Amino acid sequence: MIWPGTGDPYKRKKTIKFLILTAIIGISAAAGSSIIQQMANPNDPLKACINDRDTPYKIKATIELIIDGKQAEIPANIGLNDGECQRSMYTLSDDGTIYAEWEEEYPFEIGHFLWMWDFPLRDMDQGKSTIYVNDKESEHFINHPLQNNYHYKAVFTSKAYDEAADSDFLPPGN
Repeated sequence: MIWPGTGDPYKRKKTIKFLILTAIIGISAAAGSSIIQQMANPNDPLKACINDRDTPYKIKATIELIIDGKQAEIPANIGLNDGECQRSMYTLSDDGTIYAEWEEEYPFEIGHFLWMWDFPLRDMDQGKSTIYVNDKESEHFINHPLQNNYHYKAVFTSKAYDEAADSDFLPPGN
């Protein structure tokens, strides 16, 4: 099959030049945008490394994660990237303790931690999921502020979860 603009050698050459030029412009725009964003937000606590910063503002909280009715593990070393960059929110062990640090007071949220962890929130049914703060349901869901010495319990139901599997019609013990 001959694609439009490629049958004639002159038109083919012109089409290929156009496609190459368009690709160069697109890549340059994306790279330029990324560089400008990094330069514009060097002190964004959600993206900056805190290795060489004085961080007097510190928060320590605990989180418990339930997915589809089962306890899920919060891994150690979230926010610690091979010793190169320590993010402002991190875990040191798998006991569910979250640490947040910054140069000044910052409104950290539980959702920020989930974002830094790359938690698959898009795979969760947010209408059936909730966050409890000190055993009280939060009206802010993942936007609830992270506060020192508070306990958070995130209960998520995945979109793929089959609730019928929890209540089958077999007698007990089968």
